[in-house]
Amino acid sequence: MGMKILTVTGCKPMELSIFSEEDPRIEFIKRAIEKRLISFIEEGLEWVLISGQMGVEIWTAEVVLDLKETYDIQVGVIPPFENQEARWPESLQHKYQELMFTADFFQPIYNEGYKGPYQFRARDMWLIDKSDGALLLMDEEHPGSVGYFHETAKETEDYPIYLITPFDIEEVVEEIRMMDPDYWNQ
Repeated sequence: MGMKILTVTGCKPMELSIFSEEDPRIEFIKRAIEKRLISFIEEGLEWVLISGQMGVEIWTAEVVLDLKETYDIQVGVIPPFENQEARWPESLQHKYQELMFTADFFQPIYNEGYKGPYQFRARDMWLIDKSDGALLLMDEEHPGSVGYFHETAKETEDYPIYLITPFDIEEVVEEIRMMDPDYWNQ
């Protein structure tokens, strides 16, 4: 039985020491996400759910929007509260606002601003409840902020968790290197 709905989350950019959207590593991360999503889509995946956090979740949304040209896949953005992007760098605020309009579904859990950590927990519970499994980009030794979601997901019965690890990203780097020797000589 294939998964129809998949939650994707992962590290925030600073947890990966990525401080600019121009960082070349983002491309590798997106490739790793794309590879996994395509294999899920080929097994029947219809929806990708994210909460729209900067980093892995926004990159995932960008990947899904590209995949739409080839596959029948939709993206839902379910933030914990309104204006979650208010304190982000301006360039990322624009990306997020664009995503609000391009996503197939957009609905905050709480129709109000930030009130407390319970909103993040409610978001995690909702995403786990509504999806058939989760794909997490994280290093198990240093889970960072995604560790909370991981713990909650692990406590959920019959809820498969798939990981993209730093090793998986290294593999993608190697694949790109092998496919295009000129890539490194620019």
